[in-house]
Amino acid sequence: MNFALDEQQLLLQRTAREWFEARGGPAAMRAMLDGAAAPDIGDALAAVGFLGVLVDEERGGSGLEVLDLAVVAEEAGRTLSTAPLIAAAWVASLLRSLDTEPASAALSEIASGTMSIAVVEEDGAPVIGALDATSFLAVGGGELVVGRRDICEIAGQPQMDPTRGLARVRVPGGKPMGHIAPEEVERARRVAEVALAAEDLGTAARCLEMAVDYAKQRVAFGRPIGSFQAIKHMCVEMFAAVEQLRSLVWYAAWCADHDLPQLPVAASAAKAYSAEAVELCASTSIQVHGGIGFTWEHDAHLYWRRAKVDRVLLGDSAHHHARVAELALARV
Repeated sequence: MNFALDEQQLLLQRTAREWFEARGGPAAMRAMLDGAAAPDIGDALAAVGFLGVLVDEERGGSGLEVLDLAVVAEEAGRTLSTAPLIAAAWVASLLRSLDTEPASAALSEIASGTMSIAVVEEDGAPVIGALDATSFLAVGGGELVVGRRDICEIAGQPQMDPTRGLARVRVPGGKPMGHIAPEEVERARRVAEVALAAEDLGTAARCLEMAVDYAKQRVAFGRPIGSFQAIKHMCVEMFAAVEQLRSLVWYAAWCADHDLPQLPVAASAAKAYSAEAVELCASTSIQVHGGIGFTWEHDAHLYWRRAKVDRVLLGDSAHHHARVAELALARV
């Protein structure tokens, strides 16, 4: 089975990389840490089609697959983008299973950028993208309900990575979207996990690139530090982590559209490994950079911040390793 990207996906990858590099990047997170507002890229995101990757064409979306979403999300992760790709994909995966007019209208608004919805789960976990969302989609009891921001209870929290916009949200009322089957809720959650793992793949890959570039340029004792065995081992360990994560992410994304029975274990495997790989690469990149890697002026600590937050979002590695084991044992 060949999981290499096809020509259309490679074009999408190049387009996404150029788009995200031209808008924001680590400088946006640095500005937000200094008190600036998140950059307003919603209209541009909608215009290029990234918010509606999983929304069908009849509702104004791109009608693409989860693997296409993963390609875009990886490029967003490389630049620590504020783009709400995870929330948009999660909401689209939930709503597109409903055959109701409110759900159809909401999908159109998501694709057009006129509505930004974040998902609120029953367990009260921090909501991704809550600080910039205009509405919230509550999942629970087999029903989906959308509540406008002005009727919801939002409790902010300290932001190690302000680009994630985390907050705890309660939706006391709202507009019913319709009844949803448990398996559809499960699938949508797994798609969100794959999207997050894909972003972390991009983050980890960028940490590796920064470390290798610096190791080639920095000279110590008359030699580039990249010629020292200890630095080589660090970079090789990062490279191995990135490539293993890439295989897990692409396979999980493919399963979301072509092999649903395998999606739960594939998504949890990708999320478990992404939590470990992104933290490894972010921390090791700082070590390779040495003293400068610890400074506020260098971007390395911004990627470390993203890694520290993402490793626990939607379940940490221990949670997903346990889930993979449970699913595997259930098949014995």
